[in-house]
Amino acid sequence: MVTRNKKDEPITATAQTLNADLLSRYEALARECAQIDPQLYRKFNVKRGLRNEDGSGVLVGLTRVGSVHGYVVSENEIVPVQGEQLFRGINVQDLVHGFQKESRPGFEETAYLLLFGRLPTRTELEEWCHVLDAKRALPYTLLEKIIREPSRDIMNSLARSVLAAYTDDETPDAVNIPSVLRQSIELVARFSAMAAYAYQAKMHYYHGESLFVRNPMPGKSTAENFLMMMREDAAYTPLEAELLDLCLVLHAEHGGGNNSAFTTHVVTSAATDTYAAIAAATLSLKGPRHGGANLRVCHQMDEIRDALPDWTDEGAIADYLRKILRKEAGDGSGLIYGLGHAVYTLSDPRAQLLKEKAKELAQSKDRMEEFYLYDAIERLGPAIFNEGREKQKELCANVDFYSGFVYDMLNIPMDLYTPLFAISRVVGWCAHRLEELVNGGPIVRPAFKAISGPTTIYSPLDQRNA
Repeated sequence: MVTRNKKDEPITATAQTLNADLLSRYEALARECAQIDPQLYRKFNVKRGLRNEDGSGVLVGLTRVGSVHGYVVSENEIVPVQGEQLFRGINVQDLVHGFQKESRPGFEETAYLLLFGRLPTRTELEEWCHVLDAKRALPYTLLEKIIREPSRDIMNSLARSVLAAYTDDETPDAVNIPSVLRQSIELVARFSAMAAYAYQAKMHYYHGESLFVRNPMPGKSTAENFLMMMREDAAYTPLEAELLDLCLVLHAEHGGGNNSAFTTHVVTSAATDTYAAIAAATLSLKGPRHGGANLRVCHQMDEIRDALPDWTDEGAIADYLRKILRKEAGDGSGLIYGLGHAVYTLSDPRAQLLKEKAKELAQSKDRMEEFYLYDAIERLGPAIFNEGREKQKELCANVDFYSGFVYDMLNIPMDLYTPLFAISRVVGWCAHRLEELVNGGPIVRPAFKAISGPTTIYSPLDQRNA
């Protein structure tokens, strides 16, 4: 608290230390005034999480960028179907099989598809790759900021880097389509370098490791450049680059309803700048319920591996999964991480595609025993989850179930698992931002009903009781 003397000079009072007792008292007050009777959500038909009671999403927008299909509604009931993911109307499985058949990376053409609505011709793809090459290197001021101001969390560093890029833009607040498109292309090209440099800075300043900073190389794909900039020897195999490229493709977009894409729409609707919108989406992705989900899978799998002496004993695997569901093992959540999805029911096409290549990489890394453990949990988990349940639930392995295992086999540190997701998903965010701006929608402003307690009359300060 600051008071003033007769000469209007500030007098600083002794600060109250925010000790454990005071914080505990503040917590009690904050919890009491924040608590809402759970029954009221049902009474007023509140769509918590913007979801209907049957688990389906509340329709709040339209998009042409991408779609996710995991069930149909028949006679007001959800009927599970095989999962399908489309980018601009193209089945992702067809897209992946197409570029892999031709033995070339696919993330760059996927980015073109999502931003511009169709697949590029050979000439257009070459031109597009040259455009990205020209934009991959960071402006010196941005590079210096990332190196000199490291963060313990790479996602926080990424968001800060995006906001710092605002300073290097001569027209950062422009929301016309040409300006936003230029900004989007620059961010798509630079996200991998931002993440790689943020990681190097963290390891140097917080862990005492040598600092090495490489410039991106023209002619290399996003996946190849990332592996080169992250590794001290800059070496990688074609299979490693191919698998990381696949991960980037699969994570590039997932419809407008996922948390970070919806965040992009919400923030963009306020007519703010591109850097603010993408930074907000980045921090949304950071959450363990969204982009950080594969870390939960990895931690749980570490525990399972440590607990089971024989990874081929499916009976022991099943028993341990039951312990997790009974909250007798794991983190106490009662969840088998990596199984289940908000939309996919019978299958997640991303997990299917990733599993195929994960097996190939596991063979080359002599880690097939671990792969079979993942496979066993994927097969056994859904039935064990439904044991004793009156209402059966369809569960499938989602993309997070295998992505952490893949990154581990690629010797990518856990600190970079979620940033890799962001390196890919920034394409989808930019496509959704452009869609929001082109269609000129109103500011997103859903309703919240105020739940009032007893009527309280204002009282003078000296008449208040604790």
